[in-house]
Amino acid sequence: MKEYIEYKKGYKYQLFKTYFIKTNIHPLKNIHTERIDLSMDGYLTIRKGYAWDGPSGPTLDTPSFMRGSLIHDSLYQLIRMELLSMECRKGADMELDKACGVDGMMSWYRNVVFFSVRKFASGSAMKENMRKVITAP
Repeated sequence: MKEYIEYKKGYKYQLFKTYFIKTNIHPLKNIHTERIDLSMDGYLTIRKGYAWDGPSGPTLDTPSFMRGSLIHDSLYQLIRMELLSMECRKGADMELDKACGVDGMMSWYRNVVFFSVRKFASGSAMKENMRKVITAP
């Protein structure tokens, strides 16, 4: 039997320590995946080792954007996995905005970011856009 690896492309960052945050997203049942949990009362757990691509679009990966991008990417992943409904997308976008504000992003830029994800990011939440598993060799 030939040996191979399985991997996915497109990630820039990997979480070094498990992260917890209370969100305003309350699923109808607790969600548990290998790297992400979301409880019915809104507690999001993103476990050590989670990989994400940081802020998307024509922007810079600044400190005020990193935590928000982590939260947002993990929530969008739950939507793509159909563990959260597409109706939760606006809540995920609002969590991005909230985290960026707490982390010091200028309000005018937060407005641009929020407008951009609302207008252009719906495709990123669709199941069809899940990253494909690649094998090698």
